[in-house]
Amino acid sequence: MVAKELISETLPFLKPTDTVGSAIGYMDSFKVSHLPVVNNMEYLGTVSDISLYDQSDQESQLGECNLTLFNPSVGIDQHIFEILGVASTYNLSVIPVVNETNQFKGSILRGDLIKSFAQISSVSEHGGIIVVEINPRDYSLSQIAQIVESNNVKVLSMYITSQPDSSMMEVTLKVNITELSSVIRTFERYGYDVKSWITSDKTVDQFYSERFDMLMKYLNI
Repeated sequence: MVAKELISETLPFLKPTDTVGSAIGYMDSFKVSHLPVVNNMEYLGTVSDISLYDQSDQESQLGECNLTLFNPSVGIDQHIFEILGVASTYNLSVIPVVNETNQFKGSILRGDLIKSFAQISSVSEHGGIIVVEINPRDYSLSQIAQIVESNNVKVLSMYITSQPDSSMMEVTLKVNITELSSVIRTFERYGYDVKSWITSDKTVDQFYSERFDMLMKYLNI
């Protein structure tokens, strides 16, 4: 999934001739704290609500104000993982999308970005979760997949996390079954430390809900 597939059809952009008051009104209406500023379809930068609230005259035009614009954006073909990185780095509620010549193509709402990420992560698919802990130097995606598939099980999604106080990495696997005993035994036979597993669909949903709450908190949603 790439940026051009995530662009909102309703989210407005600002022009230098828009007033400070109207810009704040747009942000309030769409419940966002950022909007791109565009002149003749050229992306000039992004303004935050904080910068607008600092302006004393709400009738003044954006182009006449001493506004602080910053220039985060993503390309039309950038992958959703890269878009998440930009949203996180700049703490954006709206992510501008531009082409190779900096022409504005639209914006992505952060909420839509999270929903799309949930879809490609197979959150709603039936199945169980296995969390294994390994040393980073021993990590092998092909071996992990082979272990799962040797039990006639499919990997629906996978992600890797690292704890700041540990040198180990955790590999979280979503698989298409909830009877996980054979897969767990195979992991243990190969020397993997199976840290936890979840077999109830309800508990799986709770697990992912907690993880996405953590992600959204990290992105300050």
